[in-house]
Amino acid sequence: MTMAFPLLLGSHGGGFGLNLNLFDTNIINLAIVIAGLVWFLKGFLGGILERRRANILAELKDAEDRLAAATASLADVQKGLSESQARAEKIRADGVVRAQAIRLESERRTVEEMARIKQESASNLDTEASRVMALLRREAARLAIEKALASLPGRLDATTQARLIDQSIQSLGNA
Repeated sequence: MTMAFPLLLGSHGGGFGLNLNLFDTNIINLAIVIAGLVWFLKGFLGGILERRRANILAELKDAEDRLAAATASLADVQKGLSESQARAEKIRADGVVRAQAIRLESERRTVEEMARIKQESASNLDTEASRVMALLRREAARLAIEKALASLPGRLDATTQARLIDQSIQSLGNA
């Protein structure tokens, strides 16, 4: 009966022992096969492992390069963001200053317009008052003339009337 372990010899009596016969146990053949496998597989497996190692190193280098590029891009974006925030803050501050200037200019124009309207209304009031006073003077003069004309015929006789006409003509000639 053959056993799985060539060095151990099983006896028919149920015990185990050690077989030291090199040819019987096939140790030399096994050593040659194992040495050949190690010799030939070392180059094959070593090449596969070396290629795998080179691929992993290349992938790590690529990942590091992408990380460096991403870090540089992040720094650029953060710089752009801070510049944009600074510009936005400047625009906001300029807007506040401009709004205040527009408000002050609007208030100044309103005050000027109110003063102009007040002056125009005072001027219009003076003009209207002058017009009404002139109208009242004319009306008073007209009424006085009508009253005088109505009372003149009874008061004037022919000599007084002639003298009045002569004085009127003389005063026109002197003027």
